[in-house]
Amino acid sequence: MASFCRECGGRLEEREAFGQPRLVCPDCGYVHFEDPKVAVGVVVEMDGGIVLGKRNHDPMMYCWSFPSGFVDAGEVLEDAARRECMEETGLDVRIDRLLGAYSTPGNRVVFIAYAGTAVGGELVPGEECIEVRVFDPTDLPDLAFPNDTAILEAWAAGREGALGREGALGSEGSIVILREEAC
Repeated sequence: MASFCRECGGRLEEREAFGQPRLVCPDCGYVHFEDPKVAVGVVVEMDGGIVLGKRNHDPMMYCWSFPSGFVDAGEVLEDAARRECMEETGLDVRIDRLLGAYSTPGNRVVFIAYAGTAVGGELVPGEECIEVRVFDPTDLPDLAFPNDTAILEAWAAGREGALGREGALGSEGSIVILREEAC
């Protein structure tokens, strides 16, 4: 969080601005906005399964997650998604479709999820993963983040026509997530 005004260098103070408490410079009137951070992730299909990486950093260290990370300023979302896949899993990925945009109250991260397919590379853990593996979509470990279930449901809904009711979906038509371990 900022402490000083980027316009004049004065110390910022919390005041009401634009209908809510914000940091404001009492000297020049500059209002500091805590803008969201945009992250991208990909549900990557490979060999009939989903690629997951076990995180080696916080948040959610040692938990499994989709290849994901922050978008750099000026970077195209799909390019960031492909880059993160390569960095974390060693895989070259084709982005197939948008799954959705997800946010959580009080969290400044906006997460954009895609479905993708591995089209090259070698499945090896990058610097941000302890391990990378392909999991059967009906037998996944606990996943790291609150929106992961909704992301998997969006992925499965898009696969239903291609795989039939039993492919990535359970017999009732919803994704089956078996909890093998706690993060």
